[in-house]
Amino acid sequence: MNQNDLISLDTGALSIEQINLMLTHLPVDVTFVDENDSVRYFSQGQARIFQRSPAIIGRAVTKCHPSQSVHRVEIILDDFRNGKRDVAEFWIQAEGQFIHIRYFALRDEEGTYKGCIEVSQNATHIRALEGEQRLLDDAPGYTD
Repeated sequence: MNQNDLISLDTGALSIEQINLMLTHLPVDVTFVDENDSVRYFSQGQARIFQRSPAIIGRAVTKCHPSQSVHRVEIILDDFRNGKRDVAEFWIQAEGQFIHIRYFALRDEEGTYKGCIEVSQNATHIRALEGEQRLLDDAPGYTD
């Protein structure tokens, strides 16, 4: 791989393909909303919980939520913008799944609000875990 094809990051350098592979293989949905409240990115992994269409790219994030939740989304974004909070977290039950949803404010080094990410995860399996599972102890697909 040519060094010129890599994007320098704070702790390494990756190609666009590597970044895309990482984001699409995370066991969570990720959506990025810029400082103007426009949707700029969403991951399209197998773990997608809330279906998204490429048509939402560039759309106001409030136009991507059910009408009954728009007011709450606006409060979260205003709180992020005004520095009142950096995280908003909630969870719902949907179709037999326990869905954990978190919003994280993104700020630059000067503390200026640059947008947020929404991270959604089906936490049903995680919520049911008990005891311990050590690395590779009876891991599916593992053979000595």
